[in-house]
Amino acid sequence: MKILVVEDDKKLSDLLVNILEAAGFVCDVAYDGMTAHELGFTEHYDAALLDLGLPELDGISVLQEWRDAKRNMPVLILTARGRWSEKLAGFNAGADDYLTKPFEAEEVVIRLRALIRRSAGHASPELKYGGITLDTMSGRVSNDGIPLVLTSLEFRILSYFMHHPNRIISRTEFLEHAYGSDADPDSNVIDVIMGRLRKKLNQSVISTIRGQGFRFDAPDEQSHHQTNT
Repeated sequence: MKILVVEDDKKLSDLLVNILEAAGFVCDVAYDGMTAHELGFTEHYDAALLDLGLPELDGISVLQEWRDAKRNMPVLILTARGRWSEKLAGFNAGADDYLTKPFEAEEVVIRLRALIRRSAGHASPELKYGGITLDTMSGRVSNDGIPLVLTSLEFRILSYFMHHPNRIISRTEFLEHAYGSDADPDSNVIDVIMGRLRKKLNQSVISTIRGQGFRFDAPDEQSHHQTNT
């Protein structure tokens, strides 16, 4: 999953990137509001972490312009401003969640994962299609109840697939959202990972669409998002 981190404090932004990358996310960073504004318009992100007190353009204005332009990625506001009136301004501008500094690193990860799941229509931390179950919190994957051992990249690819079932996803999109924006779009790394996943899943759920990319074929009867009760 690809995250935009918008934070003008370089030390904090570096910490956030380290936390998120350790949790399996891919990150871009903006240190001011204008850069954040442009990245939000030109790149596709699965979610954004947005500070409010930014140079050049404040976070509320950035968020309002994203929403006015129908940029609908989930946004988690991180700020030292704790007053309710300021939180209300953030939610009114289109924020999905709010976290006041200082915060626990694990809470940032948990809230981001929840926002991304919900934006894809999943209420439960477990994504299920057919016999495949992926737990976004624990990082565990099983197939018909049998645990699978996946590399971190295999897990990120499968997670992206299961957040976007039955949609054709290009190699470039996979590289950007699971491997990093600096990856070579001509690399065959994605093809290699697809081959490994097909063998490990032992199911015909990953289709290659010639000239377009790949598709995770969720079974029709389970294509509706499931919620644990």
